[in-house]
Amino acid sequence: MTKILLLSDSHSYIDDRILDYAQQADEIWHCGDFGNLEVIEELEKIKPLKGVYGNIDNTKIRSEFPEVNRFFCEELEVLMIHIGGYPGKYTPLAKEEIAEKAPKLFISGHSHILKAMYDEKNKLLHLNPGACGKQGWHKMRTMMRFVIEGEEIKDLEVIELGPK
Repeated sequence: MTKILLLSDSHSYIDDRILDYAQQADEIWHCGDFGNLEVIEELEKIKPLKGVYGNIDNTKIRSEFPEVNRFFCEELEVLMIHIGGYPGKYTPLAKEEIAEKAPKLFISGHSHILKAMYDEKNKLLHLNPGACGKQGWHKMRTMMRFVIEGEEIKDLEVIELGPK
């Protein structure tokens, strides 16, 4: 059993609430737009960090994180792309990656819109945790957490961090 904290679009912002939730996870996954290295450093002090770079991230962050991250957590294949769209509206890159080999879990960020949708066509769960930072048009700062056990995704929870 692996407890995951999923966040995106921190845009150089991190606070004690995010860090408190990070303490409770086994792994932290960040789906791009870290904003600065301090966010990465703070999260890495707490737990292992997986992620992708986002469109606002500088060359240093891009050298540390890929544009596309495909990995396994336990027996579950995960695909993460910052600008990936969602079922029925995938970006060309996401369409290509999913067509090559559909994961069980596809994660994107960028939109600042929290989504949890099942893609019946590709037999995958799509998650977008919204934005945990204070930059952007979203009104509520959000993240997600869930558990992976074998191939199963369980106990999915939306975390509202308060208004930006």
